[in-house]
Amino acid sequence: MEFIVDLFLNLDDHLASVVAAYGVWVYALLFLIIFAETGLVVTPILPGDSLLFACGALCATGALDLKIILPLLFTAAVLGDAVNYSVGRYFGPRIFQAHDKKNFWHRLLNREHLDKAHTFFERYGGMAIVSGRWVPIVRTFVPFVAGAGYMTYATFSVYNVTGAAIWIGIAVMAGYLFGGIPIVKENFTLVVLGIVAVSLLPMAAAAFQSWRERRAARRDRP
Repeated sequence: MEFIVDLFLNLDDHLASVVAAYGVWVYALLFLIIFAETGLVVTPILPGDSLLFACGALCATGALDLKIILPLLFTAAVLGDAVNYSVGRYFGPRIFQAHDKKNFWHRLLNREHLDKAHTFFERYGGMAIVSGRWVPIVRTFVPFVAGAGYMTYATFSVYNVTGAAIWIGIAVMAGYLFGGIPIVKENFTLVVLGIVAVSLLPMAAAAFQSWRERRAARRDRP
């Protein structure tokens, strides 16, 4: 049992040996892991970026087929977020039902939190969905919260597909092109952090501008 848990949580470290032992069945396993990590809020600790990088590196050696890996994992990522959004959309309104703040649970599960989430995701949700793909745990909860906050599904779908394409494409191709270079392999986390930082700049700038406008409005009040 301990071996199975270690295999799932650290598949990126064992991927080469798993491919050698199970062949084409590995494709199904990779699909399930990416789908579960993005689609199920109870599995946020499964490997993500490092697994995609490892997949790309093995594609470069011929152990995996790049023409299969890219569309397969892209599909898993899109379907995972779509399912997660649907679950959030269904359960969110049923969880956040309180309309007053008379006790702790009513304050915690107050309906206004959904209203605030809706406002946020309609304004910044696209960037949150795209950049959230790169952050472990966050990428599991962002689509759930987007669904709970009633983000417009058409808008969500566009950013879901865009985010999945960028995430899968960059992470897998980075492994394919640079997986054999130790310094890149050992510091891929830093590359991911850099991508996240750059992708968050527009949202941070918009938030800062909104804060300045609110501050100016308060100052101008008589």
